[in-house]
Amino acid sequence: MLVNQIAVFLENQRGKVKGVTDVLAKAGISMLTVSIADTKDFGILRAVTDNNDKAIKVLKENGYSVIKNDLIGIEVEDKPGGLGEVLNVLDELCVDVEYLYSYALKDGKAVILFKVADINKTLDLLKDKNVKFIDTKPF
Repeated sequence: MLVNQIAVFLENQRGKVKGVTDVLAKAGISMLTVSIADTKDFGILRAVTDNNDKAIKVLKENGYSVIKNDLIGIEVEDKPGGLGEVLNVLDELCVDVEYLYSYALKDGKAVILFKVADINKTLDLLKDKNVKFIDTKPF
């Protein structure tokens, strides 16, 4: 249902993303999902790892600015319109999506990770809808 992610703030310079991946690899941490958003001067690397607490610790020890926050994880059919069905529900509920990222699974399903302003309120609103929350055990 809730998926914890890390967000690493980076200067938009060559090699900065590689630096993050090197630190995590050296610590034996795998990134399960990753998304990068950038502007001219900076970027944000968002990731779910197999050990977010350890990732935060080693990244901070290596001088990175990093935070963690929660996302709502929803499973949809990996088909045209699968994401749209969930976005329609959120729109009906007047929930604004700040950002999202997704990945396809091998069984014809996809996972969508949503960042919204008020997670608890959104979870309460979604409980009465036909939405399948993910099981966070793989994370």
